[in-house]
Amino acid sequence: MTETGKSPANPTKKSPMTPKAIIHQRFGDKACYKVEEVKDSTPNGCPGLAIPQKGPSLYRCTLHLPDIIVVSDTFKRKKDAEQSAAEKAIEKLGIRQTEYNPSVQEAWDDLAGRVAFMFANEFLSSLHPLSGHFRAALRREGHLNGCVPVSVIAVYDAKTGNICKYINPAAEANSLLVISLVLRAAAKLTDLVLISDEQQLSIQRRYPYPPEIIASINHESSLLESIPIEVIRIPASLEKAVDSLTLNVASTGYYLDVIARELGVTDASNVLISRIIGKASSEMRIYSSAPKQLPFDDFEGSLNVRASYFTGQEVYGDAILASVGYTWKSTDLFREAVSLRSYYRMLVNKTPSGIYKISRDAILAAKLPSAFTTKSNWRGSFPRDILCTFCRVHHLSEPVFSTQSNLLDASLDLPGSRKKLKVTQSNSVGPIGTFSCEVKIYSKNQELILQCSPQESHRKQTDAMQSTSLKVLSWLNIFFENPDISLEKLKLLAEKLDINFTPHSLFKEFSLCHSMHNFGSNVDEPSFIDIGGQNSGVTPSNGSLASISYSVSLFREGDCMKEHLESCEEFEFEIGNEAVLPHLETVVVQMAVGQSAYFRVELPPSEFILAAAGDSLATLSLLSSRSCKLEYSITLLQVTEPLEDRMEQALFSPPLSKQRVEFAVQHIKESSAASLVDFGCGSGSLLDSLLSYPTSLEKIVGVDISQRSLAKAAKSLHSKLNALVDSKEPSSKIKSAVLYDGSITKFDSRLHGFDIATCLEVIEHMEEEDACLFGDIVLSSFCPRILIVSTPNYEYNVILQRSTPHGQEDDPDEKNQSQTCKFRNHDHKFEWTRAQFEDWATDLAARHNYNVEFSGVGGAADVEPGFASQIAIFRRREDNVTNVELADPYVPIWEWCREDLLPPKEP
Repeated sequence: MTETGKSPANPTKKSPMTPKAIIHQRFGDKACYKVEEVKDSTPNGCPGLAIPQKGPSLYRCTLHLPDIIVVSDTFKRKKDAEQSAAEKAIEKLGIRQTEYNPSVQEAWDDLAGRVAFMFANEFLSSLHPLSGHFRAALRREGHLNGCVPVSVIAVYDAKTGNICKYINPAAEANSLLVISLVLRAAAKLTDLVLISDEQQLSIQRRYPYPPEIIASINHESSLLESIPIEVIRIPASLEKAVDSLTLNVASTGYYLDVIARELGVTDASNVLISRIIGKASSEMRIYSSAPKQLPFDDFEGSLNVRASYFTGQEVYGDAILASVGYTWKSTDLFREAVSLRSYYRMLVNKTPSGIYKISRDAILAAKLPSAFTTKSNWRGSFPRDILCTFCRVHHLSEPVFSTQSNLLDASLDLPGSRKKLKVTQSNSVGPIGTFSCEVKIYSKNQELILQCSPQESHRKQTDAMQSTSLKVLSWLNIFFENPDISLEKLKLLAEKLDINFTPHSLFKEFSLCHSMHNFGSNVDEPSFIDIGGQNSGVTPSNGSLASISYSVSLFREGDCMKEHLESCEEFEFEIGNEAVLPHLETVVVQMAVGQSAYFRVELPPSEFILAAAGDSLATLSLLSSRSCKLEYSITLLQVTEPLEDRMEQALFSPPLSKQRVEFAVQHIKESSAASLVDFGCGSGSLLDSLLSYPTSLEKIVGVDISQRSLAKAAKSLHSKLNALVDSKEPSSKIKSAVLYDGSITKFDSRLHGFDIATCLEVIEHMEEEDACLFGDIVLSSFCPRILIVSTPNYEYNVILQRSTPHGQEDDPDEKNQSQTCKFRNHDHKFEWTRAQFEDWATDLAARHNYNVEFSGVGGAADVEPGFASQIAIFRRREDNVTNVELADPYVPIWEWCREDLLPPKEP
């Protein structure tokens, strides 16, 4: 068992200081970190190939100290590089780390000492973020001059917060308790500081600073001008709208006093400051009014649900969301505009699907995919990263991942098969390794919220982690998007995804989410669809990557007013994986490369529209009208076939898929069959091809579980069959055609006793036990005279994958793993060797009174490693077919009859 991520913390165990903290403790501002991005022009260990690095950037840190300079190794994260440099410096200098673990009395003494240090001359001139507040306090006028709000000490000095935890552990999550402890410590420093009688929540130095320090601060302030700061006002009442406003901070003023006036309190001492909202590197915080006096027992005013939701702490009364403050190694006031768009993007970013949308910068197009396919097909942040972000923005502990490695010997049986089939390997194929992953989510107090323990295994450790993460995200997304979901249904959905959760902890942590998000309205099917441009014949299918350009506008009917919301010149997604909003894919699958389309849909929840809008005021004005819709404009730029098709096209001409169809067509022609059923017909490639050849077929049927594929097949077959009827010399004798929606593992008596049945490259998309079940049902119940089944030959993959263009499918994570060939496509559940396939087919034929012969396409039977696609042809030994019980689980999707198109015969 290997552990990744952070393990649940023991509340009684004290965390050691980080290497950076040790360096800072020893050298302070004399330690200088310089991080640089490392460019790698030889990816995947292939020297000589000047290909830009793909994936995340790498960083290296150089640490300059008074006596030495050290350089870190390379890391994916800047902060890891900095910690590495600090760790190397500690080792080089021989510094020993001493764990800080004081008694309560020692902690009180340290806290008093820390407060005393803050009011020393040297701290005022330091580049600590808190020192900026001390200098600003000296520019305040009247009796407030020099008064430092205790709230800024509690928030901006991490060491103060750390000391307070040893006095009272509850201080870690309670800034009001930290304020109270700091005030008590300051009360002991009567010779150094004063606690204002009028302003109990501020401290000032008893004796003035030296004149030269005051002069430097006055000189600093004279260089400043009035500073405009764009912020967001969050009213306590949900009935009042969130709005933006601009605060102006004078050169001689203190920005917290300006925020205080906007909140309706006397001065900065009465302002509470939240922890950082969003990225750790930002200064985004929520400001609210503090209780009027000690002790902090009760607040006046109502709970601010929106502000509390963002901070993870209770906020009362109106609040201000602002990105402003003093930062490390700078004397300037940092500020960044916070717009309504920023506010709503933060709100969207609190949901799993929203995090994915933001990562793709496609709020009105992208959607959290339904399955993790392959790294090459996935776009946007990976599920594991999304889950970590979700836990962070909801103030939870980091998710804990546990991966289990299982190494299968070549002699072991594979699970999931009714007839156990041994794994046989060629010399180029190593042992097969599988991985499973479990993930646990804890609250900050280490209460277990949920645990996901999937049973399935994956060939790569990273895939196991990503797949498990996506299961958790999908379930959490259901919880967020369905405020009225019952506990029973939530448990049922969790069970399907191998999730166990603690209802009390879940509802406690996410008690405010349903009052914040409005997912009640869903986007309807598109209306007014208009597809234009020449049909190139290249259309997207399941598993392919579609590249589109799109633009979305808010459209008001009546006066045709439009407001642009979002656009992208090149947006790529995998068809069939629900990676985009349903209405978008519905239109794209009807298009061909080069075509353009526009359509309209009903409005999604307003938070998504406002998160995408550039001009919030204009958008709000249009939204006030109830006659608005979203208007999409799309162009299909490119379609990239799935991995399997790309590999086959790189090696075979004509493509292997066409060779399989031609093989089946030839056997159909030789069989003189009148009826055919294609199990797993997909988009109808075989049925469509049959219409181009003269055959004896009079009835053709297709069965599939994908309604999208069936709709595509119906469209193609309908037009082609009608054209054949109109032709003077029709090559086809087809009288009827039907497409059914149904599972091929279920029997439908309407398809009993057909002359020929086909199942081309279908069974590998099923679990092995379902593939075995299909074999039993088709030969024992459907009883076709001839059955043709094809499936990939796993042993041929080593040749196919060597033919893949370099850089398209290489995965550096696999370099240190076994050299086992990958499956040909991400959604293959298994791939059989020749021995496995022949064992399955021979046993099946013997049990159901059929003969079987083997063939294939691509390659040759007598040349290793055989055919690329292996084929079994089953022939029934007896012509008589017994009667069966009636059953009709299949649903007809499309039916065609030649007689319906012919003119009526004259009497």
